[in-house]
Amino acid sequence: MNVADSQRVASALEHLGYQPTRRAEEADVIVLNTCVVRQSAEDKAYGRLSSLKPLKQRRPELVINLMGCLVGVRNHDVLKKRFPFVDVFSPPSDPSPLIEHLLQRERQQQTLDETLSRFEVMDNELVLPLAERGKLVAAFLPIVYGCSHACAFCIIPYRRGVERSRPPQEILAEAHALVSQGVKEITLLGQIVDRYGMDQPGYPSLAQLLRMLHNIEGLERIRFLTSHPNWMSNELLDTVAELPKVMPHIEVPSQAGDDQILAAMRRGYTDADYRRLIERIRSKIPGVSIATDIIVGFPGESEEQFMHTYQQLADLKLDVAHLARYSVRPGTLAARQMQDSVPEAEKWRRFRLLEELQESIAAETNARYLGQTVKVLFEEKKKQRWQGRTETNKLVFVESDENLRGQVREVQITWTGPWSMLGQLAGQQPQPELLIQPSISIG
Repeated sequence: MNVADSQRVASALEHLGYQPTRRAEEADVIVLNTCVVRQSAEDKAYGRLSSLKPLKQRRPELVINLMGCLVGVRNHDVLKKRFPFVDVFSPPSDPSPLIEHLLQRERQQQTLDETLSRFEVMDNELVLPLAERGKLVAAFLPIVYGCSHACAFCIIPYRRGVERSRPPQEILAEAHALVSQGVKEITLLGQIVDRYGMDQPGYPSLAQLLRMLHNIEGLERIRFLTSHPNWMSNELLDTVAELPKVMPHIEVPSQAGDDQILAAMRRGYTDADYRRLIERIRSKIPGVSIATDIIVGFPGESEEQFMHTYQQLADLKLDVAHLARYSVRPGTLAARQMQDSVPEAEKWRRFRLLEELQESIAAETNARYLGQTVKVLFEEKKKQRWQGRTETNKLVFVESDENLRGQVREVQITWTGPWSMLGQLAGQQPQPELLIQPSISIG
């Protein structure tokens, strides 16, 4: 979501005549887009913001914009008192406070009114900054802002606000704009993406929206995340199975495998419910890849309860597990009513146990691709290798002198590891073996 937000504000600045620079010291405007889903991310945001203060002192005309979940959707007075050198505070997904400030600073009120009106008309063109147009192959498209579910550990509802589905015509127009700018794959985003349209009478469901997007000429692939076990309907799964452009890859977090911990998290389902869902997904979408999120060390989690989570992952053998150690987030139910009782060292031990387990699962799963020919959408070249992803979201590297950006090509897999695979374009001679294989750590 933050990637999409940053692209949008960069594009808006370009419409005002600004150009990007790689050095903060050279910038006229600095936008710090923040995440606070974990304490470590919040600490990094504060650290980076503090590092910008000397720049502001040397150059008072520099405009500093703090944006995103650190600002949130409520009162900004505390942040303003703590960081008086910040000029603009912008809530998530909203570049308008910065745009208004820049125009007002030049005392161009007439220009302000005209430009804001123009932005409303051109809103769906403000998608990608110029540097990424024609180069970005896969892009994110938010369709639901905020969340109203309020899991006990999650700060998102307090920072991004209540669930708000975007109008379908706005989403379709933005999707068309992305494709016109060279994008081949779009990932629809929402904190609970399956709930798209449920807050607005007359809006289509996510399944119906997928069918609308499927008709866009030039769009090769569609994905969506993140799902919630309670809202993944048969209609949605049947749509994924039926539509060729919708990729067979589902991201549906379990968060834990113990019923008491799930209840304390306020997730609204049991371990048995989650296992049945995985079975249903696999039965409806043959060959599907499934990713999960897991939190270790939630308040009160015992060793036995953790082992229930470990066993769930061992039994289900999911393709990807995004792992996190529980982090206290101020204002959440867990922070208000529960003690952070699991020591940090124990959180790390449990994290590493799951990490090692998932590495072995992923290695076993990916090994089945060895010798197979799969379709890969190539995104960019890193050093001597082109990088792309299979329909099931597996990372593949290929050596080729061709310009493969944006192409879907058949690739024969020649090597597999837990986090990535090597291959050669179908019909080409094998490349020499390399001494260092690609590796991506889980996190």
